[in-house]
Amino acid sequence: MTGRDERSLLRMAATDPATAFTRALHLLEDGGGVVALRVAGLAAKELGRLEEGLGFLNRALELAEGYAAAQVRMNLVGLLTARGDVTGALTRAREAETVLHGADADRLAANKACALARAGRLDEAREVAAHALPRLRQGNEPVVLNGLLTNLGLALAFRGDYDDAEEALAEAADVGEAAGLRHQTAMSKGNLAFVVSRRGDVPRALRLFAEAEPGLTGERLAQCRFDQAETLIMAGLPGEARPVLTAALESAMANGYACDVADGFLLLAHAELADGNPEQATEAAEHARTTFAAQERTGWMLLAEHVLLKARWACGERSTVLLSSAVATAERLETGGWPHAADEARIVAARVALTLGRPAGHLLSAVGRARGPAYTQIAAWHALALERAARDDREGAVEAVSSGLQVTEEHAEVLGALDLRARAAGFASELAGFGLGLAGSARELLAVEERRRAIARPVRVRPPRDLERAAALAALRALSAGHTADTAQGGAPSALSADLAELEARVRSRTRRRPPGASPPRPAEAAELTAALGDRALVEMIAIGGELHAVTVAGGRTERRHLGECGYMGEQTGLLRFAARRLAETDDPQALAALADTAGRLDHLLLGPLGLGDRELVIAPTGALHGLPWAVFPSLSGRPFTIVPSAGAWLHARAAAPPDGHTVLVAGPGLDHAEREIAALHRLHPRAVVLDGADARAEPVRDALDGAALAHIAAHGEFREGNALFSRLRLTGGPLMVYDLDELTVPPHLIVLSACDVGRADEGDAVLGMAGALLALGTATVIASVTPVRDEATPEFMSAFHTAVASGQSPSRALAALPRTPATAGFLAMGAG
Repeated sequence: MTGRDERSLLRMAATDPATAFTRALHLLEDGGGVVALRVAGLAAKELGRLEEGLGFLNRALELAEGYAAAQVRMNLVGLLTARGDVTGALTRAREAETVLHGADADRLAANKACALARAGRLDEAREVAAHALPRLRQGNEPVVLNGLLTNLGLALAFRGDYDDAEEALAEAADVGEAAGLRHQTAMSKGNLAFVVSRRGDVPRALRLFAEAEPGLTGERLAQCRFDQAETLIMAGLPGEARPVLTAALESAMANGYACDVADGFLLLAHAELADGNPEQATEAAEHARTTFAAQERTGWMLLAEHVLLKARWACGERSTVLLSSAVATAERLETGGWPHAADEARIVAARVALTLGRPAGHLLSAVGRARGPAYTQIAAWHALALERAARDDREGAVEAVSSGLQVTEEHAEVLGALDLRARAAGFASELAGFGLGLAGSARELLAVEERRRAIARPVRVRPPRDLERAAALAALRALSAGHTADTAQGGAPSALSADLAELEARVRSRTRRRPPGASPPRPAEAAELTAALGDRALVEMIAIGGELHAVTVAGGRTERRHLGECGYMGEQTGLLRFAARRLAETDDPQALAALADTAGRLDHLLLGPLGLGDRELVIAPTGALHGLPWAVFPSLSGRPFTIVPSAGAWLHARAAAPPDGHTVLVAGPGLDHAEREIAALHRLHPRAVVLDGADARAEPVRDALDGAALAHIAAHGEFREGNALFSRLRLTGGPLMVYDLDELTVPPHLIVLSACDVGRADEGDAVLGMAGALLALGTATVIASVTPVRDEATPEFMSAFHTAVASGQSPSRALAALPRTPATAGFLAMGAG
């Protein structure tokens, strides 16, 4: 084999490891020597056969002499690092670097930079890579250049230098792509996704991960999935991260990638901590620390100590011992080259100090509030707000809260998926709660609350169309239809729940990759509200700590009232909803009495103290109160009102221009009175587009809704607890889901959902659900029920409602004028009203 053949085969070990491995084995059968063993070792590592690869290289080292032996040691650096033996890897590097020259010296530099980074010696890794980079850029070794740039990018990312890290990794991907290095390009893109994720651009990170994963195998694939798991954790989705993380850990353990196993347990600790499990986080972090110690990765041991520190805080420890531990850990992290983790440790120290009544300004002075992940910046501003408040600097504390909310707003602005925005808003929930407590006047309180709610609710969520997501939705629809049909007939469902879950995960994944299609939300201001309200009154309910407050805007006055304990209101709401559900199923005198009793009590507590007379109301509930069937309140009987996610959402809904559009009437299957209901409405709207029977399929219904002035859907509804964006209306051939709605270019101006429960919402004040999504898209008014309804009661009720609207009444006034029974009490006007 000529020298050129050898170089070609060695390059193939990186670019096409499966073919290279096969060829190397053939050469060994024919008496091949050191080069064949090197190729077999390198290819085996890429294929996930690490120990086998080490065996080939150790045999090569026994045979090689002089320069050839140094080349084998160079190759061993990468494999020993993957096994977790970074000390051995760096020893091999020192042995080889006095011998190698030219391109081989640069290859060694790439491997050594990786080993140093995995050891936690980040500055050294950066120096080694930067020293070799100019020569490689001038040469013709794209594989080596790609690898060096990738390792440099990772070292920079770990140091928190995201700008330079992204630049290095983008260059690595370009080098790999230009040279046709599919595997290397995929690896660079996966690492670029890791950096982009740490900068907070979750949609772009997920797109890059999706591009990278098909080109990866073995250790690289496991690493990519670890990074995906970290992205999900940082996006506030630790529950979804756990299965990804567990599968990657199992793969790494099975293939001997001990270095990645240690990293994986550290990530698992972060996931458990983010999911509210500090005890499990402690266990995983201790395992990671022990493993790092065994691998002599002292730099990474510091990160395990950092998680253990945060777990102690999460467990409720507020001791002088924790304070001193946090200060010492922060100093070690800063010295070790982990600035963001050092900031988090200082924040813990400051929080403990403040709890103990000690000064904390000196601890926070070194914290970078404009660097690191969004949640770290938010936590830093929160700690500073607490410290200023402790010094009676209320103005400074308010300023710090405002700065923290601005970070949250900027973070949420790059997110297009509603669930990601809701989780992003959650990062600032404690900060916003503190800001609400600082608010002095009613106007200040309303301003903070409106800003908090606006973060989770984009003005517009429709991004470009995604054919793969549409295909996943269609497949999910078909499986759901089969599942529903089989279950209804009493048989075993044809669609396995695992298949449904996999398709739902694919829909979520594709949705989260989309770039934002929203304009920055604009919180409402009191002056603007006063002008828009006219004779109406706004009631915005706000939870501060465990207490419920209300801000009212009426007649040019903005006032604040204390209403009571949130916990008690939540209990009463649960009782009321239970009675309403019971009455939807049967005429139960006890349930009717409970409904009347609880509704009167809640009416007295929530609206009684407000002194708003008989004004038309715009009500922005909070928490569990979003699910109240408000129409059963005695003071709201015959009184127009509308329910809104926030005052800003009401202003946005009012601004929606009514299109010169068509009317759509839809009757779903299996609903006894749907056809009668639609037939009655068709007589009122003879030119309407009517979809029933075989025509009432999800895709045609969705397309018909686009640009409609008025839409009415009578169908079975299902609200998905904990997964509100898969709430659905049952149609022929499969359901119409919330995820279908963001395909609409122009949503219906007024839509009536004559179905059970689809007016409900999840994720607190983010109001995720079918009605909430429609309002975010730009629908002016949604009529929907927050409780089950009786099918037989709706045709006459809906016919009377539409008749009133057709005569010129607003939807909220038309609804208020109708006599209510428990069978229709759940229907509410939401939005502009």
